[in-house]
Amino acid sequence: MSMFAGATVIGDLLKSTLGPKGMDKILVSSGRNSDQVQVTNDGATILRNIGVDNPAAKILVDMSRVQDDEVGDGTTTVTVFASELIKEAEKLIEQRIHPQTIIAGWRDATQVAREALEASAIDNSADFERFCEDLLNIARTTLSSKILAQHKEHFAKLAVDAVLRLKGSGNLSAIQIIKKRGATLANSFLDEGFLLDKTPGVHQPKKIQDAKILIANTPMDTDKIKVFGSKVRVDSLAKIAELEVAEKEKMKDKVDKIVKHGCNVFINRQLIYNYPEQLFADAGVMAIEHADFDGIERLALVTGGEIVSTFDHPEMVKLGKCQLIEEFMIGEDTLLRFSGVPLGEACTVVIRGATQQILDEAERSLHDALCVLTSTVKESRIVYGGGCSEMLMAVAVMKAAAKTPGKEAVAMEAFARALQLMPTYISDNAGYDSAQLINELRAAHYSGSSSMGLDMEQGKIGCMKKLGITESWAVKRQVLLSAAEAAEMILRVDDIIRAAPRKRVQDRGHC
Repeated sequence: MSMFAGATVIGDLLKSTLGPKGMDKILVSSGRNSDQVQVTNDGATILRNIGVDNPAAKILVDMSRVQDDEVGDGTTTVTVFASELIKEAEKLIEQRIHPQTIIAGWRDATQVAREALEASAIDNSADFERFCEDLLNIARTTLSSKILAQHKEHFAKLAVDAVLRLKGSGNLSAIQIIKKRGATLANSFLDEGFLLDKTPGVHQPKKIQDAKILIANTPMDTDKIKVFGSKVRVDSLAKIAELEVAEKEKMKDKVDKIVKHGCNVFINRQLIYNYPEQLFADAGVMAIEHADFDGIERLALVTGGEIVSTFDHPEMVKLGKCQLIEEFMIGEDTLLRFSGVPLGEACTVVIRGATQQILDEAERSLHDALCVLTSTVKESRIVYGGGCSEMLMAVAVMKAAAKTPGKEAVAMEAFARALQLMPTYISDNAGYDSAQLINELRAAHYSGSSSMGLDMEQGKIGCMKKLGITESWAVKRQVLLSAAEAAEMILRVDDIIRAAPRKRVQDRGHC
């Protein structure tokens, strides 16, 4: 029962964030970073940040993380659905129905629901224009429950443009997201090419055409004496000067080796001190320091270069290339834009916003949309949203339960009730009469109107096909299967045993 209680609490926490009118949560971190505040309605983010010690709750948290990694969206739905299944199972166990009987019924119900979902899926990938419209609708639907709902047209087009540039590769690391405070969300834009949030060194070229880029991860700060953990005893200041000259000579040799690679741009992950910066300026090389590792790896990917640490064999080093590097202003900040990179699909989304919390939530929302779109490009089938798919599956399971003899039928009906609760919560969160709407929706589906769902703008049921409320089939399938498996796993448990900590085996050696 404590397992059931843990899963139920997690579901109750998240269900108020479901749907286009769902509410947000404020996450205030405790301890050392107590001034950090996150405002979000992303299920995976909420679950990742709350401390849970209940085993069932941990299973649901892991499941939402897998959902986030697999398809990027549906994290709230999958957790709430699994929690509702557990609630239904609790009622059945109170009626003296064995957990194994419930599991058998659930497995049949999952199979029926999956077949109904597959039968309702539509594939427009053969017609490029209709497929683009499907992608836009999916992006709008995904963003309608996020902070970006107010600007969903703008961001949906931005996300679809970015994903279509990938040409079906699904390589999301080619899409970089840069957050800059200032202006409003509506001022966010997509920039072709790659933006690096750095500036060149003093007296170095600010614009380079036909760039040959050497990307490195090497220390460039030894122009001052650094002999770690040792003492040097000298008998005069002149000797210190000699040591410093020797250090400078070493650094000059290193810079000469770098310049011999034939590069006109040098990007280093670590710091570049004043002396080597001056040497690069004399050689007419643009040197950029402290490019963070995520940025430098992505830069290596899009320019076709390699990250190097030693410079003795120029012939073995692959330089990155791009047509133009120039400075570029966003608000008051100066960035570098790399245009004409070999990886043509590379692009950068610049998100603007008033506060850091808005920027962070906008990035999470956009990331969800990009993940869903890339999974839709790979698996192009779509289904209708707005509670339509859930009701469609629930009706199919109910019809199958009516033909099933034995106690499994009761478990199948419970599965269908859990499915019907998804559109119920969407309706409740918008402040509408959910009992009226859900009964109307169920009646419509029983009478054969399989594209009917909840129109949350008007507060009534409507045709999802006409409204363009579509979702990825891959996301819905993953929600169904993950939630059913997680709920089954929790239901199989009959006892929680506190295990003793594993003993450390000490190797005493031979006496």
